[in-house]
Amino acid sequence: QKWQELCVNMDTICENGDVDTSYDFFGHKLAIPVMAGPVGAVTLHYSDKHDDLSYNNVLVEGCANAGIIAFTGDGTNPAVMEATAEALRANGGCGVPTVKPWNLETVRQKMDLVKAADPCAIAMDIDAAGLPFLKGLNPPAGSKTVDQLKEIAAMAGKPFILKGIMTVKGAEKALEAGAAGIVVSNHGGRVLDQCPATAEVLPEIAEALKGSGVKILVDGGIRSGVDVFKALALGADAVLICRPFVTAVYGGGEEGVKCYIDKIAAELADTMQMCGAHSLAEITRDMVRI
Repeated sequence: QKWQELCVNMDTICENGDVDTSYDFFGHKLAIPVMAGPVGAVTLHYSDKHDDLSYNNVLVEGCANAGIIAFTGDGTNPAVMEATAEALRANGGCGVPTVKPWNLETVRQKMDLVKAADPCAIAMDIDAAGLPFLKGLNPPAGSKTVDQLKEIAAMAGKPFILKGIMTVKGAEKALEAGAAGIVVSNHGGRVLDQCPATAEVLPEIAEALKGSGVKILVDGGIRSGVDVFKALALGADAVLICRPFVTAVYGGGEEGVKCYIDKIAAELADTMQMCGAHSLAEITRDMVRI
């Protein structure tokens, strides 16, 4: 709802020409500044048409063929991360495996597994710390200190992205821990009630990290190319979209994934053209009305 409360400022008094929606993500040129978000336990949450293994296979390949990359999920079944690594390897590392905040020894095992697939980056969804199945493990998993995250970032051996940042203080701690990127995310609003929306906190976090070199991603209710434009205007470098990709994979496989990406790309290009931005760098705060 918060994304819908923002309006875009139309201004077509500018030079006429094509727009460039491409985005460089740690050396991978993406067609648009959009990535599929990580999702796990799809059989439990959606239907038995897919398990996590087949879902990630379709998602990773579909995104790679359409010119973007996918963040992939994690689960208690070790085979999920093994299959993810295989899917990433088969597609030239075009993806970001997302490791949950397990205990450090389990994190180390998962890191070693996915590093062999040579992904462009590795992420941890620290906002998953509140999930009951993590708390029930022995040894327990969950929240991590800055020092622990420094150790995990070093384990990654790749650009390390920390997902689940919702405050300036959290962003500063992620920077201190050595994160090369963050995802402003409240885990889909399902781990803690009465959190603000990501659209509300994004501007202040982006301002706090200005000049740091840390890539700022955001997720949470972004559904259209217009929403992508709004997120970039508020300071994000790129966005993650999750739930619609589930629908795309279940409903249309790789073709469904491509159709959705093409739709987002066309909407983003149209919005940029009508607001006077010919490249992502030309999208500025004054192009949205708050």
